[in-house]
Order: sequence, then structure tokens, then C-alpha cells
Amino acid sequence: MLQIKNISKQYRTGELVQNALNDVSLNFRDNEFVAILGPSGSGKTTLLNIIGGLDRYDSGDLIINGISTKKYKDRDWDSYRNHTIGFVFQSYNLIPHQNILSNVELALTISGISKSERKKRAKEALEKVGLGDQLHKRPNQMSGGQMQRVAIARALVNDPDILLADEPTGALDSETSIQVMDLLNEVAKDRLVIMVTHNPELAEKYANRVVNLADGKLKCRKAIKNPNIKIWASRQCRL
Repeated sequence: MLQIKNISKQYRTGELVQNALNDVSLNFRDNEFVAILGPSGSGKTTLLNIIGGLDRYDSGDLIINGISTKKYKDRDWDSYRNHTIGFVFQSYNLIPHQNILSNVELALTISGISKSERKKRAKEALEKVGLGDQLHKRPNQMSGGQMQRVAIARALVNDPDILLADEPTGALDSETSIQVMDLLNEVAKDRLVIMVTHNPELAEKYANRVVNLADGKLKCRKAIKNPNIKIWASRQCRL
């Protein structure tokens, strides 16, 4: 469904050139949980932003359902972001003066959906993340874990094929992080989840595949899980 082929990305500041990504290739399955690990400056967030259509690659190709994005126009990227991608961020990005139902409904406003249908789908999304009884609370009345659940509901309300999560547990304590990861793990059963994280323990516990980035270059390993033992085997990243 989603392929990254030989993608490179540079950022220029005056005469300074930073190679954020260097000839990165990856294939993603329709239903899997992929964790992207690496130190600060390794290119993790750049890769996530390119997958999400928030940033553009300099060379290579992003292929979506067999179609190259090289000739995508702005309207094509808008449609991709609105209908194929859901975003979850570390800082939640909720509107503080609106209740959580309205926050989730906002993700549907540009889709031409009626007000009654927006409310219905937003309620269903919040029920799925365990917040169906708190629809009228505002973000400042909720814990960090609850706010992240709202952000996940907002990301899922359009029923996207791909959920992108940028450090979704970065602002949470250990117990709450596990709750959020359990939720993302459940989400990954019927769609692709790609998560950037600094936490190798969570990545190795929950992800089907862990992708390591260093200096914009790719290293990859595959997690093979069973209930009693975890086996790690080095494999090519083009899986």
C-alpha cells in the first residue's frame, strides 16, 4: 500500500546543508505496527512528515497504492492528508476552549459531512477510545493520557488507512504510556500504524517491526512475536 523508494531530503540554512534523509527505502504492509527509532536529528520526524504529506522529498518517490506522488498537485496532497492519513502528536494539539466532542468533530468539517453525522461519528470514535461518557469535558479537565486518547479519536474519526504517531507517549508517565500503546496496538489490527519514539522498550514490546534511523540512513530489524519468546532477526528493510 505504501512504499518509500530511495527518498532523500536536505534542509539548507545559508551555506549549511543538513542531510535529514539519505536514500531511504521502505515498504509498509496494510496492517502492521511499525516503530521508528533513532536519536535526535536522525531523520525520524522528517520521514514521518514526508509519509504524511506535511513535507516534500527532494528525490526518490513516495508511492501510494501503486501510484507515484511525484506529480501530485496541492489538491492531491490535501485529499491524501484528509482521507488517508490520521495524525497523533506528542502535544495533543487540542483546542482548549472547545469540548472534546467538538475537537473530534473538527476533523470532519472539511469533508462535507452533515452536522448530525459529524456528531454521531465523533461520539463513536470517542467511545472506541473509552471516553464516551466524557464528551462535554474540555481538555484542561482531563489527564494527559485522556487528552492523547482524544487526539487518537480525532485521528481515527475519518477512518484513515494510515495512522501516524509522533512521540505519542513522550509527555506521559509509564503507566499511562502503556495504556496509550495498548490502544495503538488495537488500532493496528485493521490499519497501518507508524510511530516515532525515543522509547526502545515500548517499541520492542508493541511494534511488529522496528526501524532504526541514524544520520538519515536506515537500519531495520523485524520483530517475530509469540506468547512465550521474542526473537529478533536482522532483515532487509524492504519488507
